[in-house]
Amino acid sequence: MRTPMVAGNWKLNGSRESAVALASEIAASAQDDMTSKVDVVVCPVSVHLGDVSTALNGAAVKLGAQNAGAEEEGAFTGEVSASMLAEYGCEYVIIGHSERRSLFGDTNASCAARHKAVAAAGLTPVFCVGETLDDREAGNTMAVVESQLQAVFDVCGDNGFASAVVAYEPVWAIGTGKTATPEQAQEVHANIRELVAARDPQTASALRILYGGSMKPDNAADLIGKPDIDGGLIGGAALKSADFLAICQAAAAQA
Repeated sequence: MRTPMVAGNWKLNGSRESAVALASEIAASAQDDMTSKVDVVVCPVSVHLGDVSTALNGAAVKLGAQNAGAEEEGAFTGEVSASMLAEYGCEYVIIGHSERRSLFGDTNASCAARHKAVAAAGLTPVFCVGETLDDREAGNTMAVVESQLQAVFDVCGDNGFASAVVAYEPVWAIGTGKTATPEQAQEVHANIRELVAARDPQTASALRILYGGSMKPDNAADLIGKPDIDGGLIGGAALKSADFLAICQAAAAQA
């Protein structure tokens, strides 16, 4: 039985004060009946990690980062290594988010290198895959997703996702108000699991695959209720504690 996971990607939002307030609200409301059934994760911007870690104050809510460099140290201005993130209590790191790929030039190869570095540091990569609207309309969804996964297999081997989470984000459904239907999302999630199973069946069976396309309180139960959807990578709704916690409760109800 895979433990559901709900991760809040706060993106480039909030002040130091508001980040602490949001983390404190989530920590205070994430009761044992929720966190015993669901891995709840918050991912603030890197400069707020220390403050958010303190605000969580030993709660069962876990801390994640939004990115990590592929290198451990050296002349890489602006990068933060996975081991540095671990010092702040991070357990998860988002890798290859569609915004990183489209806005900052992260490639399949560079994302795979970051994935490898995060896993080597003992943290859990949350590896993002997904297609654009043009890709979907051209019937290329799984070709795109497979190429993104293949980059990790090339660098990490057939069990490259053994200590990882995958997040499927249909790029056309991020920040647009559109959402893939539960059936559309389930189809891609099932195909992802099959692709991993072709390399390592045991890894595929245990792999948590999150949905990352505008999950909200009103659609979370229908999405997470599908057999291959193991939770959500939450964007906008993660910035409101009530909405985020409602999604966590929906996941707990499915556990």
